[in-house]
Amino acid sequence: MTTPRTAAAILPSRNEPATIAAVTTAVDTALDDPQAVIVHTDSSDDPATARHFAATPTRARKISLTGVPRGKGTQILNALAHLPGGTGPVLIADTDTRNPDPAVYRALLNLARTSGGCATANYPRYWDEANLTSHLARPLIAATTGHDIPQPLAGDLALPARAVRAALRADLELAPDLAAAVDGYGIDAFLLLTGARTGPLSSVTLPTPKQHAASFPHLQQIYDQAVPILLALTTHQPQPRAAEALPAARYRPAERQVTPDRLASMHAVLDKLAPAQAGYDAPPWPLPVADAWQAVRSGTPPDQAARTLWPAYVDRVRTWLTAPPCGGRAADLAAAHARLVTALTSRTARSHTP
Repeated sequence: MTTPRTAAAILPSRNEPATIAAVTTAVDTALDDPQAVIVHTDSSDDPATARHFAATPTRARKISLTGVPRGKGTQILNALAHLPGGTGPVLIADTDTRNPDPAVYRALLNLARTSGGCATANYPRYWDEANLTSHLARPLIAATTGHDIPQPLAGDLALPARAVRAALRADLELAPDLAAAVDGYGIDAFLLLTGARTGPLSSVTLPTPKQHAASFPHLQQIYDQAVPILLALTTHQPQPRAAEALPAARYRPAERQVTPDRLASMHAVLDKLAPAQAGYDAPPWPLPVADAWQAVRSGTPPDQAARTLWPAYVDRVRTWLTAPPCGGRAADLAAAHARLVTALTSRTARSHTP
């Protein structure tokens, strides 16, 4: 009988002194192995987060990397290079999680080990969050790869060893502009899409939302770094299956009350990022995503296509936050998902017609 290779975990952090200890403890409980390794890769403004990690008792061996240049991707890639040879599946866990659950981390590692592919956490997202995931990343990946991963940008995921090796090789081959995006928030899409070339993609379904720091304040930075990677890597996928061959998508936006003041603040941010244009006559969402994807297939640089798409994306988020859709939020997301799948699969089919 072959002995399973020892798992490892990577904890990227920036200014997370209040949550790093609980996440570390939960990850260590999930690993449950004195031969395992937990790599903390920190780019905080002060040493408090690293001190809390160092002070947290674990069975697993700990490696603390401090002073790492800022950028989620830089931190993760740096940590991957410090893993011992022969490491088995690698868990990457968000360190801003306020309700870390060892069972979730253990399930991700087990799924990556048994399936031989990447495993992501599939938790409901509050309706006012996960804008990039729900409106763009998930339907784009499903339409172009046939993999409908509910949380493709999830910060909690597990990678088998061969997906780690593939990611490290692919990173060395990236053009400078894409490498810079992967060094930031583009890392999540990069790991998933490079991993898709080495094995299956699967998810651990969870019943309740994860409690963590809001991503809306970083909306533009996340978009600028993730969308070029999404556009670049999905245009290099094999021809997808026909739309009718793909199962209907199920979205799970979680309801919660958002105060009028909070919504007004979010709208003010969006208006600064991309002011609403009176009489603006853009194609209905998500057709601008299909246009951007087709532009990249035709030779437009991914970052340029992403910039062109930006006003339409902001308008989609603005509309989404304005009022609940008539048929309900989940149905609206599923319908937009289906429209993008239909648009991209039909365009791909036309491009292959003699």
